[in-house]
Amino acid sequence: MARIAGVNIPTGKRVPVALTYIHGIGPHAAGEICKAVGIEESRRVNQLSDAEVLAIREHIDANLTVEGDLRREVQMNIKRLMDLGCYRGLRHRKSLPVRGQRTHTNARTRKGPAKPIAGKKK
Repeated sequence: MARIAGVNIPTGKRVPVALTYIHGIGPHAAGEICKAVGIEESRRVNQLSDAEVLAIREHIDANLTVEGDLRREVQMNIKRLMDLGCYRGLRHRKSLPVRGQRTHTNARTRKGPAKPIAGKKK
């Protein structure tokens, strides 16, 4: 099993698909990595040599922010918005949708399960 950026990537899958298991690498970036390192996209992870896996690992370390560093950076950006007290920061603080979605109905993913109102009759 190949380990890249602290993640065990699946061995039976094609290289671009397996690279998307790393947080911060999507399908497009995975294809670009394969092109830069010189690996055919049709090859599977278990067909790669140790040198090729090492080349992929070095390319990712040099050119991309992934996994823990990316998560930390995103959390710092959210914390900065909250400390500033801007509108987006207030929405994050109240656990409400940030990007303009309606909250009269829906928004249950952010708000959690509906709470019954005491004394309300049908």
